[in-house]
Amino acid sequence: MLKTDPAAFVRSAGKKEDFIWDDRPLVVFAGKSNVGKSSVINCLLNRKNLARVGAAPGKTTNVNYFLVGGKVWFVDLPGYGYAKRPQAEIDRWGKLMEDFFAQGGHIAVGVQILDGRHKPTELDRMMTGLFEQCGCPYIAVANKWDKLKKSEMASNLALIRETLQLNEDALLLPFSAEKRVGRDELLGAISARV
Repeated sequence: MLKTDPAAFVRSAGKKEDFIWDDRPLVVFAGKSNVGKSSVINCLLNRKNLARVGAAPGKTTNVNYFLVGGKVWFVDLPGYGYAKRPQAEIDRWGKLMEDFFAQGGHIAVGVQILDGRHKPTELDRMMTGLFEQCGCPYIAVANKWDKLKKSEMASNLALIRETLQLNEDALLLPFSAEKRVGRDELLGAISARV
């Protein structure tokens, strides 16, 4: 299992010259602005506020790098789909993501955080496509799982799988950062790929 301690914030990259490309594997986390991406990272690392969690969506505006166990980079990408930002800022995020994924061969595993309560959006589908284009292993994480009724769980997983066109071999994990549901499974899946 991946050793998550120590874990430290290292850099916030606002332009491609600041990206970190070294011989350590990159575990890249992506998701909509309000999906709980930072909470998932904090849960995995047993930390409360290493990745900044904001009350308002859109807190992560750069590519943030965390060094985990001295051996693996956790990379927190800017959230997508939150429109209450100036157009220039939205355009900057788009260019930043374009530059990042242009170097996609460096990604060891992509982790896409989704809201397990809702059907994935077109932007979610586009992010899945970016990971697929990189050819890296991909893990879909259905966060906020504790908010669902038991009767909704199977159908919601099926809806996510169908909407993102995931094949039966693709990993789709239920997760709750708040209740720590799925933490060991996700860490195990990441460990097997780095």
